[in-house]
Amino acid sequence: MFLRMITKTLIRQKSKMIMIAFTVVLGVSLSTAMMNVMLGVGDKVNRELKVYGANITVRHKDAALMSDLYGLEGQGVNDKFLREDDVLKLKSIFWGFNILDFAPILEGRADLNGSEVSIIGTWPEKHATLPTGEELHTGLKSLRTWWAVNGEWLEEDDDDGVMIGHLLASQKNIHVGDDITIDSEEFTVKGIFNDGGNDDGKILMTLPSAQKILNLPGRVSDIEVSALTTPDNDLARKAAQDPRSLSPEEYETWYCTAYVSAICHQIQEVIEDGVAKPVRQVAESEGTILNKTTLLMVLITILSSIGSALAISNLITASVIERSQELGLLKALGAYNWQIVLLVLAEVMITGIAGGVVGYFMGIGFAQIIGQTVFGSYIEIARMVILIVAVILFLVTLIGSIPAIRYLMALKPTEVLHGK
Repeated sequence: MFLRMITKTLIRQKSKMIMIAFTVVLGVSLSTAMMNVMLGVGDKVNRELKVYGANITVRHKDAALMSDLYGLEGQGVNDKFLREDDVLKLKSIFWGFNILDFAPILEGRADLNGSEVSIIGTWPEKHATLPTGEELHTGLKSLRTWWAVNGEWLEEDDDDGVMIGHLLASQKNIHVGDDITIDSEEFTVKGIFNDGGNDDGKILMTLPSAQKILNLPGRVSDIEVSALTTPDNDLARKAAQDPRSLSPEEYETWYCTAYVSAICHQIQEVIEDGVAKPVRQVAESEGTILNKTTLLMVLITILSSIGSALAISNLITASVIERSQELGLLKALGAYNWQIVLLVLAEVMITGIAGGVVGYFMGIGFAQIIGQTVFGSYIEIARMVILIVAVILFLVTLIGSIPAIRYLMALKPTEVLHGK
C-alpha cells in the first residue's frame, strides 16, 4: 500500500518531481565536479607552477654556512663542492617520484677576450637509465622554461657550444653562430638567452666544459631541484626547525608526507655533505595557491548545496500545499503525522536519488572537461566522492524538506477538507 501510494504520487506529480530531480542533478553534478577536481588538482597545480623553476637548492654544507652567515657565494668563497656522481641519487629517495626535474650547477669565473666573466656549467639535458630501470629525462632546459632563446638550446653532449645571456652578448657584440675563446678553449655560440635576471650577464655551457675550464673534474657547486610538495602545516613547520623534536609517530607521518622539509631531509641523506633548502618564494607560493584553489572549490560546493536546498524547499512546499486535501484526508482517516512525513520524504528521497545518480555521472564529465581545459589532462576519479555526494544529497534533501514538514505538522484536516 505504501509503495503504491508513492508510485501514484510520483506519476501524478511528475512535473514537480522532474523539477526536483533536475535541481538535484545540477547541485550534485557541480559538487561532484568540484570535489573530484579539488582532490585531484594538487599535483596538477604544482606541475603548472613548475614553470617558475626549482623550489629546492642543494649545496655543500660549508658553502651553505658561508652564505647563511655572511651572504658570500660563488667561486673563491670556499673550495668545497658536491660530487657529480651523487646527483642521480636524488631519484633514490623515498619521494623520488615527486622529484620532477633537477640539474647540477657549477659556477665560476673565466676569461673572455681579456675580461673576466661568469660561466655556468650544467646539464642542459640529461638522459639516463637508473639502477631501478627508470628512464630519466631532466636538465636545466626543463627548469628554465621561461627563457626566451634566440638560436637553440645546448644538447647533452654539446661540449663545444655555449649559450650567452643577452646582456653579455650585447656588451661584447656576440651573435648566434660566432666563435669565441674562453680560457684558451674554442666554443661556438649556439644561442642567446633572456633570463630576466642575473644570468643574463653569464655564459652557459655543458658541465664537462665548465669542469675542464675551472679544473674541477667531477664537482658541482649546487643542485637545483623541482619537486611536487604538500603545503606545510604545523607538523611540517615544527620538523623544519628540528626533526629531532618530533615524536616517533610525528616523525613517521612527516617523513612519509611530501612536505618540502621532508624531501629536503631525504635529499641530505643521499647527497654527501649536502644541505638542501627550499626556495621559500616558490615553495610557499605553491602552497598558498593550492590552498586558495581548494578553498574556492569548497565554497562553490557549499554555495551550490545551499542553492539546491532552497530550490528543493520551494518545490516540495508547493507540492505539499497542492496536495493538502489529500494529505488532510489521510490525517482524518487516522494517519499519524510521522507516517505522512515519511511518505513525503520517501517520495522526495526517491526523486533525489534518481537525480543524484544522473548528476554524479554528469559531474564526472564536467570534471574531465575542467581537467582538459585547464590542465590538459584527465582528472582522476576519487571513489570517496561517492560517499561525500551521498551525504550531501541526503542533507540537502532533508534540509530542503523542513518547511514542507512544518506545514504538514500544522495541517488541520477539518480546515483543508472544507476548503479553508
